[in-house]
Formats: sequence, C-alpha cells, structure tokens
Amino acid sequence: METADYKLLLTCPSGLLPSQLSVVFDRSYDRIPHPNAELEDSIGQIWEDRVQGNSSLFNGKKYRYGGYSLRDGGEAKGVSHPCLHLGSTDYRTFVGTNLNPLWENFLALSEVVFTVDDVIKCQHTASPLGNGAIVVTADNEIVVLRRSDNVGEFPGHFVFPGGHPEPDEVVLATSQNGQDFVSIEELHKKISEEIFDSIAREVVEEIGVPATSLSTPVFIGLSRRILNVRPAAFFYMKCNLPSKEVHQLYSSALDGYESIQLHTVSPVVLEHMKSKMPGCHQGGFALYKLMIQASTNA
Repeated sequence: METADYKLLLTCPSGLLPSQLSVVFDRSYDRIPHPNAELEDSIGQIWEDRVQGNSSLFNGKKYRYGGYSLRDGGEAKGVSHPCLHLGSTDYRTFVGTNLNPLWENFLALSEVVFTVDDVIKCQHTASPLGNGAIVVTADNEIVVLRRSDNVGEFPGHFVFPGGHPEPDEVVLATSQNGQDFVSIEELHKKISEEIFDSIAREVVEEIGVPATSLSTPVFIGLSRRILNVRPAAFFYMKCNLPSKEVHQLYSSALDGYESIQLHTVSPVVLEHMKSKMPGCHQGGFALYKLMIQASTNA
C-alpha cells in the first residue's frame, strides 16, 4: 500500500509477538557509498552545519533497515514469519543522506524492478530503522506527542512515542559477565529482543508511564515515508491507565524534552490530525487501522 506520504512495507494485522519476529544482522545490509564523490562528501558538511545550528544533536550507532524475508513458522506449518535484515549505520550518516536537501540524489537508479521494500532504490541511504508505538489507554484513547522545536527531525509535528532500537544496548547485554563473544544465533536473538525492548523503553521514557502499566509490544508492520525514504517499525501496546493519569505522569517523563505536549485522542480525532504527522507515522496509524479491521472481521 502506497500513498503520497508513506508506503507500507510490511503489514502484520494479526500482530506478532517477540517469538514470531526474527532478525538477521549482517554487514552486507550496510549502506553502499554513492559513486558520486561530491555527494558523499556532502554528508560530513551537512552534519557539521546541523550540529552548529543545534548543539543538542549527537551521533550514535543505529541499525540500518535492509529489507526482510519470510521464513517458515517452524511447528506452525503453513505459517511464515518475517525476518528483518539489518545492517549498521549511524545518525550522522542519516542526517547526511536521508535528511540531506539533495536526498533524492542518493536514490539508486536501476532498470531492475525494485523489490517490495525498495531495498535497491535505497542502497545509498543510511535508512536507520526507527520505531513507534500506538499506545491505547484504558479509556480507549490513543497517545500522541507534539515534538519539540529543538529536535533534529520534524520539529513541531505530531508523532507516536518512539525512537530507535539501540545497538549499544545489545553490546551491553552481550558483554555482561565478561562475555565478549556470542554466537551469531545468540546475537540475532539479542537484537530481536532489543527491537521489542526498545519500543517499551521509549514509551516509558517519553510519556512517563510505568513499565508495569504496559502490555507486551505487538509488532504490526513497517512503514516508510515517501519524503527522504525513512523506515520505521510500528507496534501496538495497551496501557491500563486512564487518559487523565497518563497526562499527569507525562510531566515527569525522562525524555519529556523531546516533546512539548501530550494528547490522548480518539481514532476519529486522530484522523484529522494525521496530516500534521510525518509520513512514516501516518503509515503507523494505517497499520493500526488494519489491525483493528482484522480483529473486527475475526
């Protein structure tokens, strides 16, 4: 599904638990440098210009989205589960490619028919995998944040709580007890866990609710905004607190500086707000509606 603002790369309307989503991390999914040296050189200059204008920006490692495949569901015969293909990138390269004013010049031109998620088309962009959560309160309101004017991406826009899965969290987990090396299988398992753990962490930090008030995140799909081809994974989470209490807790949120206002709204109201959301988050709302439709039909 594709609109003027977003493309749905993967839809999972029944929702997937951590055991149903796997990950392969391989450097073959890293960004391929663009053959135009001048364009490549612009990455560093764009970053320096952005940092000078906003001293709160900092570089950090990110997982690069390199597509997905469908794998056999194991004991559940006839059922296939998605496997995300991830490489390595960083925020600096994201700013210098996806957020570059000349971002379209980084897109690969090819006579090859692009795969469903346009992996070839985006091979020269950083395309870090973002995440977002559609959090529904006990009184069936959806949590939406208005971003601060100081953030590096879409300041002042409405968004769902979210951020990025963090490679450093996986390194920390695998280095505990002096364990400096893990098998590939164990590494992939840790990254898969971080995909889910990170969105729960982002929700707690950004809106201030306790982790115990939230259900286990359920993966509902991948969305990519058309503007600068930014990919994001989206999840559904239920919060057992009413909207009024969520508003009260927001004032003490750890990452409250990233947003300036919290809204709790009905799907009908959000339908009118979505034009002021980044395209990938509009796609996240579309994934949520597909989930609701599937559950209604069931």
